[in-house]
Amino acid sequence: MGIAVEIAVQDVAGVRIALAEGADRVELCTALGMGGLTPSAALVRSAIAEARQQERPAFVHVLVRPRGGGFVYDADEVALTVADIRFAREAGAAGVVIGALDERGEVDHDAVQRFVRAAEDLAVTFHRALDVAADPFAALDDLAALGVRRVLTSGGALRSGDGAETLRALAQRAAGRIEVMAGGGVRIDDIPLLASTGVQAVHLSARGSVTGAPSGPGGGDAAYDITDPATVASAVAAARALR
Repeated sequence: MGIAVEIAVQDVAGVRIALAEGADRVELCTALGMGGLTPSAALVRSAIAEARQQERPAFVHVLVRPRGGGFVYDADEVALTVADIRFAREAGAAGVVIGALDERGEVDHDAVQRFVRAAEDLAVTFHRALDVAADPFAALDDLAALGVRRVLTSGGALRSGDGAETLRALAQRAAGRIEVMAGGGVRIDDIPLLASTGVQAVHLSARGSVTGAPSGPGGGDAAYDITDPATVASAVAAARALR
């Protein structure tokens, strides 16, 4: 039994750590505290360059999410997402991570079709918008039909470990048409359980926190996220123990 490890990272240092510790890929983003947003063009280029130096061209998958506050987007936000997907593809990303729902909580077919077309041959992951879909099983079927490669889900639970039975049912429903990746509050000890559900990958941020110089009024919290090498190494070791 094998399971891939994807690490959510917010900087080039995180990419380097994930590469060094043997992760299978990264989801590159910013603002993980609000669920993740689209990274800057310079960060995308730098992350891809780092992966290419290590001869890992399939390593960087770019989150493309224009704002926080839910997953129902207007025409301007869909157009911006399409443009960011095209940029990521032209910059050399291996995949993009997207998601869009309509007001009924169903997959926004028009938006996702546009995202998949813009991605062309890139791997497309539908993120945890699936966890707030009105019917995640119907959404899974829709996404498979739309050409999405994989979905990221906690099984609708706060923590993936608590959503294991739904993850198992989703993996069975996928039936090889689309990959299911478990993500959301993943702990190292959860990895064997999650693997037993039939998901193909686990996703975690492996975040630590450090405190820099005082940021002052208007600068926000002095603490900021880093990718913790020990957590990445432990996740990879737990996954490899299953192979």
